[in-house]
Amino acid sequence: MDEFLDIVDKQGVSLGYRALKSEAHTKGLYHNTIHLWLYTPEGKILLQQRSHKKAIYPLLWDVSVAGHIDAGESFIQAALRETKEEIGLELTANALEKVGTFLHESRYAEGRIQDNEFHQVFKAQLKVPIAHLVIQESEVEAIKLVSIAEFKMLLDHSAENGHFIPGNRDYYLTVIEAISTTLELPEE
Repeated sequence: MDEFLDIVDKQGVSLGYRALKSEAHTKGLYHNTIHLWLYTPEGKILLQQRSHKKAIYPLLWDVSVAGHIDAGESFIQAALRETKEEIGLELTANALEKVGTFLHESRYAEGRIQDNEFHQVFKAQLKVPIAHLVIQESEVEAIKLVSIAEFKMLLDHSAENGHFIPGNRDYYLTVIEAISTTLELPEE
């Protein structure tokens, strides 16, 4: 889907204009996305397997919910909308806790896509069984819950197992730390 996005500069400040997502990716225009990481009280994290239809990193495992922020949409509105669309889960704004903002600059598809995004990252507790979630098949291939220990083990062996998106290791570790702190889990 080719939606309009608000364009920002390299510091994340609005430039006051919009562009189509395809144009932003072709020209390397900076824009915002949301990432929502869902976790259970027992310390499991919901991972999403990217659809086989995705142009970028199909079938790799990543953030629970992610998506572009439509022009004029707030970060919170986008997080709630994407969560409903991708996994059928309705959350309220007060369920979200901001983790931080992470700049991601990458080139894909033999250089045809220059993706310059600010990930607006949130976390929230998953309060329903995973079986109650309904995935959006055009975006999501599968979902699963993994313990923090399993997440770290998969991440440590990602070069061999091809499980996660290459280059995101530090980002994933930051998210694991944020969730561990929330749950007051001991360091492993």
